[in-house]
Amino acid sequence: MRITVDPVRCEGHGICCLFFAERIDLDDWGYAAVDPAPFDDSRLARKARRAVAACPEGALAIELTGTPAAPRRR
Repeated sequence: MRITVDPVRCEGHGICCLFFAERIDLDDWGYAAVDPAPFDDSRLARKARRAVAACPEGALAIELTGTPAAPRRR
């Protein structure tokens, strides 16, 4: 998964950075700048969900980056 930001919806509140500082920084004007690198760590996923839920503008989203492989039949 990865976290994304809609720059049009972001109003620069900065709350997301408080919840997910590992992947979200603020630019020079206070708007969210996200690290687009995928992650699968459950601790980071939990923090990402909290940041998305806390955004008052709904500018953040979690994007799934891959689908699990289907089980192989024998």
